[in-house]
Amino acid sequence: MGVRVHVIPASPSGDCAAAIRVLTQVLPDATVLDLGCVFSGGAVDVVRDPSEALGQALDMVESLDGDVITHVSFPVALEPVALELGAQLAATLGAGVLLAQDWEDSALAEVATAVVTARGARLVARFDGQSLRLPETPDLPGQGNLTVGRMLRELTAGSRPVVPADREDLLLGLLIGLATGQFPLPASVLVDGTPREGLEQLWRSTLPDVPLRRRGDVSAPPPTKAQFLACLERGPEQQTLSPLLFQRQLLRDARAADAHIVLPEGTEPRILRAAAELVRDGAVRLTLLGPEPEVRQLAAAEGLDLGDAAVVDPLTHEWRDRFADEYAELRAKKGVTRDQAFERMADVSYFGTMMVRAGFADGMVSGAVHTTAHTIRPAFEVIRTRPGVKVVSSAFFMCLADRVLVFGDCAVNPNPGPAELADIAAASAVTARSFGIEPRVALLSYSTGTSGSGPDVDAVAEATELLRSAVPDLACDGPLQFDAAVDPTVARGKAPDSPVAGRATVLIFPDLASGNIAYKAVQRTAKALAIGPVLQGLNKPVNDLSRGALVEDIVNTVLITAIQAGTAQR
Repeated sequence: MGVRVHVIPASPSGDCAAAIRVLTQVLPDATVLDLGCVFSGGAVDVVRDPSEALGQALDMVESLDGDVITHVSFPVALEPVALELGAQLAATLGAGVLLAQDWEDSALAEVATAVVTARGARLVARFDGQSLRLPETPDLPGQGNLTVGRMLRELTAGSRPVVPADREDLLLGLLIGLATGQFPLPASVLVDGTPREGLEQLWRSTLPDVPLRRRGDVSAPPPTKAQFLACLERGPEQQTLSPLLFQRQLLRDARAADAHIVLPEGTEPRILRAAAELVRDGAVRLTLLGPEPEVRQLAAAEGLDLGDAAVVDPLTHEWRDRFADEYAELRAKKGVTRDQAFERMADVSYFGTMMVRAGFADGMVSGAVHTTAHTIRPAFEVIRTRPGVKVVSSAFFMCLADRVLVFGDCAVNPNPGPAELADIAAASAVTARSFGIEPRVALLSYSTGTSGSGPDVDAVAEATELLRSAVPDLACDGPLQFDAAVDPTVARGKAPDSPVAGRATVLIFPDLASGNIAYKAVQRTAKALAIGPVLQGLNKPVNDLSRGALVEDIVNTVLITAIQAGTAQR
């Protein structure tokens, strides 16, 4: 993949066309692409859910080779939200942002910078109407709260500090400080306005090598491509992973896994729609359970193409006898007879689970019309846990606007003890890493460190020590409060020495009540996409759906199950 740069106007006066002309001097072989066409549909629909437009834009950019410079000519109806959409688009494309600003609109530029950063995009350069400015030679902003000391401390060689013309105290202080030779010399000092003539003369006679210039009259040569690439490479520690990018990653990884997944609820319309989408995308190989004529008829009535997906009827298929024999043997000590086993194999959940156990499928997804217990009980009975795993647990992928967090356990274990919490944390870290998320594990409580006490806090502290002993190379800490775990500012005050505070990616809740409440609260109030629950610790992947699952939820869960299967096979 080549360089990707997205140009965003910081204000109506920001000249994107001029910025692109200068940028093409730095990236002369880049393709310039206006993505306005993907936003030309219904403006209200785009504002409510821009994911389809963002996905189309990503498809257009990914179809191109080499360097790409993008911008958007938004329709008039979308101009009020153009900055927000532009920032989301840059984050989705994984593009560095070039902010086109008017030097007179410093307040608007600051707002634009905040929006870009909040959306997880990377600001790599600014265009001030004439010149392309990289962070190595920044314009130090002129603001009312600036002091001479601050400006001198922030000076770097080649920078262009900006001083309001009415702040003669700053100009004189800079002049005296620079004249001492103890500070780096800027390329020039830019004045917003016209300084007093006597002050200009004094400056020229004292510092002839540092011109005092009116800001709007100053231009600089464009940076080299090497300088520009260096700025692009210095991104944040964790790159933005939006819901759209995460779902794209799931599809790509599922295709690579080439897994065979069984869907027991083959007569459920949502399952059929999800199956058609998965087949269309070439994501997995599928088997649907149910009477084949009924399954095919339902799909045809919905206008769905199931492609080469197989349909197996547990009531009549030859595997029923084989599975009954195996299940009766496995559960003989529990008093299960051969006749009981044969009857149980008429249940799609049991039949599908036995397909996974026998290797006829690599994983199973169910629960759209069955309870969680109905879905996962057969897995506990015949697939069982991996060696060394003490407890089966669950995790949710919480896809926020600019990152994906892993929450555990939010669905299975009501009141885990310290050893179980440590096991859940270790399993959740493995899950995170399997899906490209660097695990930094925070074990949560109502107390951070030693700020509180009580049995619940002590249990989390003990679990943290057990986790450190079991997985010594894992970045983890606890007890931590939620805000200290995810907010860098809070973390600096509450847990300054923590290896994960403020940057946790895996959040372990002390019990099922807090975990389930937290994931639903984040899902509903932060408009996060929640993918899961993903079961952890089984020998082979079996995952449960909510009975209210949407087609998108089913698709995502099948993709995750396929990736789990591929990981297990490796």
